Amino acid sequence: MGNRSAHPLLFVRLISPTCLSLLLSPEYDRISEIFSGLPSMLQRRYSLDISARLLRTEGFIDGRWVSAASTFPVLDPATGEEVAKVSDCGTREAQDAVSAAYKAFHLWKNHTAKERSILLRKWFDLITLHKEDLAKLITAECGKPIKESLGEIAYSAAFVEWFSEEARRVYGDIVAPPAKDRKILILKQPVGVASIITPWNFPSAMITRKVGAALAVGCTVVVKPAEDTPLSALALAELSVQAGIPPGVINVVPCSREKTPAVGEVLCTDPLVAKISFTGSTATGKILLKHAAGTVKRVSMELGGHAPFIVFDSADVDKAVAGAMASKFRNSGQTCVCSNRFLVQSGIHDSFVEKLGKAMDLELRVGHGLEPTTTQGPLINVRAAEKVESQIADAVSQGAVIVRGGKRLNGSFMQPTLLSKVTTDMLCMREETFGPLVPVVKFNTEQEALDIANASQVGLAGYFYSRDIGQIWRVAEEMEVGMVGVNEGMISSPEAPFGGVKQSGLGREGSIYGVDEYLDIKYICFGGLAS
Repeated sequence: MGNRSAHPLLFVRLISPTCLSLLLSPEYDRISEIFSGLPSMLQRRYSLDISARLLRTEGFIDGRWVSAASTFPVLDPATGEEVAKVSDCGTREAQDAVSAAYKAFHLWKNHTAKERSILLRKWFDLITLHKEDLAKLITAECGKPIKESLGEIAYSAAFVEWFSEEARRVYGDIVAPPAKDRKILILKQPVGVASIITPWNFPSAMITRKVGAALAVGCTVVVKPAEDTPLSALALAELSVQAGIPPGVINVVPCSREKTPAVGEVLCTDPLVAKISFTGSTATGKILLKHAAGTVKRVSMELGGHAPFIVFDSADVDKAVAGAMASKFRNSGQTCVCSNRFLVQSGIHDSFVEKLGKAMDLELRVGHGLEPTTTQGPLINVRAAEKVESQIADAVSQGAVIVRGGKRLNGSFMQPTLLSKVTTDMLCMREETFGPLVPVVKFNTEQEALDIANASQVGLAGYFYSRDIGQIWRVAEEMEVGMVGVNEGMISSPEAPFGGVKQSGLGREGSIYGVDEYLDIKYICFGGLAS
């Protein structure tokens, strides 16, 4: 343990639990004067208590840790305190990483599927072994409650495990030919270097879901993690070294918000890059698509969502409430598949709202993610909190009623908020929230609910609760989304295809279909076989 205490970046300044609970309490307005100059004696240090080998702060290129000319800070979103300074890689480092990946590709693709499978399995084993340390990193850099961070690491590792198995199941075909003197063979081959651009809300799982598939089929990767959360990506890179994955197969180029556009452009335009995989906003996805068009690269994208959550009169209300809690409040509402628009049929509307409010009172606890009782951490930054705050103000100004919460708390913390008497023209019904806000719209007919649910330019996930079998089939088929949860609020799984329709993206991740995004199909006509 001596090397842990010696490392200056292994500690994060946090407000003590008692002070933080007061600052985040509904009575914050009344006591804010008392804590406006929070004395230093009311602060204490939490040790992250992780292996120094996993707290990497440099870029990772061609199997080496590479310093850049400058650094950028990674902040704890709960306190604003600096967690670490990370190398601020630029276009030169990005180009070096692409070159390293291209060189490594010509070796990695010639590994047998079994050899790649074994190395991925070793990576999975190491991620699982270090799950506590990796979870603490997630909580430190993105604020996620520690229980959820542990859940993300299990989810993250599961993708590596899944694709370690799928590596040996990439099959071609033999097709019946139209003539007797030839054979038709279909091969599947890796596309080449893949640029992997990932978001902050799942800083580990979004990497393994992409990288696992790419490596399984023989591609190499350059990862650009979100500027808010590079530490998880770098820790995964360290574990890949320990697993024996060869140099250049995985490269990581962290960079600041200021350098992100230039680095992203290199990763999307370099002729040596064959494939781009991006998870993030629809607006950014459109920019990357324009970059990719110049060299006609393969692209898969998981973009924004605005998921409807429909509760019909035939539903089990208690199960619908439990599903709403699971779907909405995971990561404080900061997931692309979390429910945003709650549509509740008039016959059970009042009962649902009342029970959901009680469940929020009973189950939700706002606080720092390292506190074991916390279920709702901070939003990623103050801008995110301001967005939720503005949606609440807009709704209330147009007649919505605050049933629970409604207030911005200290820093980037928000009270989990439940609104009733919401209408479809309010801002929270027209744009993705990415925060702990539940706006409830009352509807009368099935068709009315479907019209509201489908009145969006995006279509990632959707949820509904019903015990009417005929209705279940009708609604599941009519919802314009890529994924549907029927009487279920948690739908993500390595075994299932993840992706959307409309402006929610292109392609699918996870499942048996996830590897297809990294494969080219080659047709071979073998002629001259007449006897």
